[in-house]
Amino acid sequence: MVERQDLPPLSGYRQDPERRLGIPAGNATAVNHWFCGLVALVLTVLLYVVVFWLPSNFFTRMLLDRGPTQHAAVFLGFWCAMILIIKRSKLQLQSRALNYSAVPDQHDFVLSSQTADQVVSQLHQIAEDPERFVVFNRILIAISNLKNLGRVSDVDEILRSVGERDESAHETTFALLNGFLWAIPVLGFIGTVLGLSTSIATFSELLESQKDVNGIVNSLKAVTAGLSTAFETTLLALVIALVIQLWMTAQKTAEEKFLDGCSDYCLKQIVSRIKILPFEQSREA
Repeated sequence: MVERQDLPPLSGYRQDPERRLGIPAGNATAVNHWFCGLVALVLTVLLYVVVFWLPSNFFTRMLLDRGPTQHAAVFLGFWCAMILIIKRSKLQLQSRALNYSAVPDQHDFVLSSQTADQVVSQLHQIAEDPERFVVFNRILIAISNLKNLGRVSDVDEILRSVGERDESAHETTFALLNGFLWAIPVLGFIGTVLGLSTSIATFSELLESQKDVNGIVNSLKAVTAGLSTAFETTLLALVIALVIQLWMTAQKTAEEKFLDGCSDYCLKQIVSRIKILPFEQSREA
């Protein structure tokens, strides 16, 4: 634990990466999905502009000549990547709060209904808006109960309840990513069906129009083009989905470790400092 005075004050409003860009920011590690989608659209257009001017090769043909499902898969891949990049940045900001001490530095400090205001004051010195930080918001909710009701016996239970709510909110922030991870391979399979349909239709027309074997062989290029579309659309979609899945797993693991760190922080900083004073014992009896 680093001493509070050795670290600069936090500000969820000014230091949040989305706020810095001048857009509405989500709470904790939640992101503005529409902004990420807009950036993804711009990146997709830029990618295709660059690819259009590159010499023809397997990669450029796979992106340009295999139908609209490729474009959609690339767009969703960029959208997922932007969400994960911003989530990582927001997680780093949230994690910085764990380096501060939420209670006064005195070793003999005891948390009670009489000293709760000191903790609240300390949190507001650490951060301009402590309610925007996951761990500080947990403490503020627990301290509010302590100040208003004068009961310390339920503080640990309140912290656990808020912790469970934070875990549920954490899962919700990945809902759109999970949906995109389902949609990207489906787009690849749709491209496969379209490619196979094109190949079968072309081959049927070929058999009807060509009467000799040499003519059929020379015209098979049109059939193989459809097969390329069928297999390359699935290939690209599966590669994008694999990269995003691994990336999302790493991000989810990091956020789960952070939430566990918040629980440990509250246990050491708040629960272990609680003491029921004699007059509070008689009030709770």
